[in-house]
Amino acid sequence: MASGQERSQLDRKVREGETVVPGGTGGTNLQAQENLAEGRSRGGQTRKEQMGEEGYREMGRKGGLSTNDESGGERAARESIDIDRVQVQDQVLDQSLGPATAAAQRSAWLL
Repeated sequence: MASGQERSQLDRKVREGETVVPGGTGGTNLQAQENLAEGRSRGGQTRKEQMGEEGYREMGRKGGLSTNDESGGERAARESIDIDRVQVQDQVLDQSLGPATAAAQRSAWLL
């Protein structure tokens, strides 16, 4: 934990436009950057819990393919990179609804 004087110096840097807290980009003061970083971390953890480890990794692989000019899905299609969306969606459904309910939902979609 930073002392009062250190926090004041960090806050001054933030007000000058510098990001001093990893993940705090966009915060206009030190407290805002700390809150943003914490929220982003918690949001990522929640998504990981919702999707499961495999789905979260798959999402990262696809996101890692994106550029300013095209999405990860577009690049994957252009370069014939296999992104198994169905597998990821099935895992998310199974974890959020339970396997039996997810299977019933998939059947309803096919009708």
